[in-house]
Amino acid sequence: MYGTWSALSALNAVGEDMQAPYIRKAVEWLKSRQRFDGGWGEDGASYWDNQKDFCKASTPSQTSWALLGLMATGDVDDDSVKRGVEYLIKAPRTGPKWDEEYYNAVGFPKVFYLRYHGYSVFFPIWALSRYRNLRDSNSKTTPYGI
Repeated sequence: MYGTWSALSALNAVGEDMQAPYIRKAVEWLKSRQRFDGGWGEDGASYWDNQKDFCKASTPSQTSWALLGLMATGDVDDDSVKRGVEYLIKAPRTGPKWDEEYYNAVGFPKVFYLRYHGYSVFFPIWALSRYRNLRDSNSKTTPYGI
């Protein structure tokens, strides 16, 4: 999710056509990975070739990355974005921090994984504020996709 969001934001930043087939393919990939609860998630098993479904559970961080990627392409009003926002709004949290028990970063694939504790504070707030700002504006994209 992180890499797809980063790439889509960079493509927006350099002025690529967000309707280009290769960008729409990335959008469709993100949408295809959305879970039944509206969120997105990935765990370390996705690095093994035989792992078909790499989503054991949705996480606030990865849901945020998927949302930021979709919003970078102008898909703010898409149902998948609305479902992702609802997931974040309803997800359990303690104060400003969303509960996130799974590792959210790769140290070395198949070897060790990391947990950045700030991710579950920073990224959901960013995604929700981006959603609000784009939804309430006259434009459905932002300059530079960030």
